[in-house]
Amino acid sequence: MKKSSKETEESAGRVTRRGLVLAGLQLGFMSVLGLRMRQMQVEEADNYRLLAEENRVNMRLIPPSRGIIYDRNGVPIATNTQNYRIVIVREDVPNVDETIAKLRQLVTLDEDELEKSLREMYRRSPFVPVTIADRLSWEDVAEVAVNAPALPGVTPDVGLSREYPLGADFAHIVGYVGPVSDYDLSKLQSPDPLLQIPKFQIGKIGVETKLEAELRGRAGTKRIEVNAAGRVMRELGREEYTPGTDLQLTIDHGLQNFAQARLATESAGAVVIDIETGDLVAMASSPSFDPDLFVRGISTKNYSLLTENKYRPLFNKAVQGLYPPGSTFKMMTGLAALRHNVIGPKETVWCPGYMAFGGRRFHCWKRGGHGRVDLDTAITQSCDVYFYEAAQRTGIDNLAALCHEFGLGERFDLPLSAVREGIVPSTKWKAQVRGEQWFPGETLNTAIGQGDVLTSPLQLAVMTARIASGKAVMPGLVKSINGVDKPIEAPAPLSVNSGHLRIIQQAMYNVSNGRRGTARRSRIVTEGFEMAAKTGTSQVRNISAAERARGVVRNDQLPWERRDHGVFVAYAPFDKPKYAISLIVEHGGGGSSAAAPPARDILLYALYGDVPPLEAYPSDQRERIKTMLSELPLRPRQEPPKAPSRA
Repeated sequence: MKKSSKETEESAGRVTRRGLVLAGLQLGFMSVLGLRMRQMQVEEADNYRLLAEENRVNMRLIPPSRGIIYDRNGVPIATNTQNYRIVIVREDVPNVDETIAKLRQLVTLDEDELEKSLREMYRRSPFVPVTIADRLSWEDVAEVAVNAPALPGVTPDVGLSREYPLGADFAHIVGYVGPVSDYDLSKLQSPDPLLQIPKFQIGKIGVETKLEAELRGRAGTKRIEVNAAGRVMRELGREEYTPGTDLQLTIDHGLQNFAQARLATESAGAVVIDIETGDLVAMASSPSFDPDLFVRGISTKNYSLLTENKYRPLFNKAVQGLYPPGSTFKMMTGLAALRHNVIGPKETVWCPGYMAFGGRRFHCWKRGGHGRVDLDTAITQSCDVYFYEAAQRTGIDNLAALCHEFGLGERFDLPLSAVREGIVPSTKWKAQVRGEQWFPGETLNTAIGQGDVLTSPLQLAVMTARIASGKAVMPGLVKSINGVDKPIEAPAPLSVNSGHLRIIQQAMYNVSNGRRGTARRSRIVTEGFEMAAKTGTSQVRNISAAERARGVVRNDQLPWERRDHGVFVAYAPFDKPKYAISLIVEHGGGGSSAAAPPARDILLYALYGDVPPLEAYPSDQRERIKTMLSELPLRPRQEPPKAPSRA
């Protein structure tokens, strides 16, 4: 039956409406799709490109070159050398065992080191490159590079390794670097990503660790493309690293070498300070060690040889060693007595060889006594009884206050490991540390640098520089940073009477130049270079009354560990002080015999800037000195490179 025209028109209208709705929906969908495609292709193109590239692009850290360390003249003392090595990235290696087997056919691998490297590789994230062989020859690296297609994830590389061209001379100052350990990481709250790289080297002791942040620099990054097999195809881009800061120390390499060589047969520590600037120009600790042994990780055997040596080569005696200062402390006792007007400059004290106090005898080193002595004579001949009397009148707290003004009992802020503050005893110190009261007899022991007082060679050098100048000389070790000199502040005057100080200075002059001075044998005879000095013997054992009655056993008749320490302090030239020195010879015996001769030689080198001429020595000593100097294992003084290289 035919539809009416009206029905046909209504049907056509419904079809048209449905078509329009459908077309509208289709148009809306296409518009949304188009907008989304535009957003993905244009606005978010970089994000999606990165997501796509993550399947074939790796990010690698570029370790920075470590800052170079120079001596005061620009001679390198810690440098970087090229190191050919092989690295492996675990995520790029289909089969580690198979790849290592292929690598063994190309180069000789140290099995112990390889085992350590593989353990590190499995401990670290799979994208971290791990060094599995280093210090290879160019031929070995070239062989691996030629066979790279068969070694996915394995890459020959050229890195930098730390080297110490002056060896043991600077070991206690500069220190050394070594591979990052778990202990190192445990001390840091947010470790630098560089430290996650196995065998990455960081400072362990000395300047290397104290200025680690400056020396390390900042890592760079590189983007590399790898294929499906994990082999590196090309480098896509990089951000260069920021190299570590270069440092210049105040130490003179020639003087440092001479000091180390002069003390080579002793267990000793010495410090030389520039009185005008506070620069530490030498800081020797003997015996020393080769810091290059530690760069890659020292063997158990070599480490045992160092730790079991009774002379403690790893111990920095110059700043870490604490010793009773012995008679070198007497200048402090004398100055304190003068300051508090308890004894006059010309007042005399009778020395019969002992002082009776508190029911016991406090002995002088000279059994028969010195007779009647004033301050000058007491320092020149090192009379103990005079200083017993001076200290008893002064009081321990007044004495302690003066000591701190002259640098004793102070910890100086230097970029060195284990700088110690020592002990200057007082009533407050004993109450806080031991919970006990101070006894007057302890003041007498302290007066001659015994009892509880402990000082380091660094502190004694500062004390001597302050005596020489009358100023609060502050020791410094860093001369410049990246070629910019550190500002030097003029030291402030000490609050000490200049007249009193001149009395002490003149007495020290007489110690080495007076007819009865305890250091006369070690005097300097060059006109204008004369030195002022003080000897000291640091007692390490108690001498019983019975031993005194039958005669004190000489040091050379005792086992080494029971002998006294020899101590010596000096400055020169006397009329215009330039350098001060302190030197301690562990268990060396008397200061005049053990410590004074090498200290004079080192001080002379500082004054002349080279091996001292024989004319500087008393004529009767010159032949012996000539032989001694000729046998020292000295390096030739070096010239700084014309164009220093970071590598």
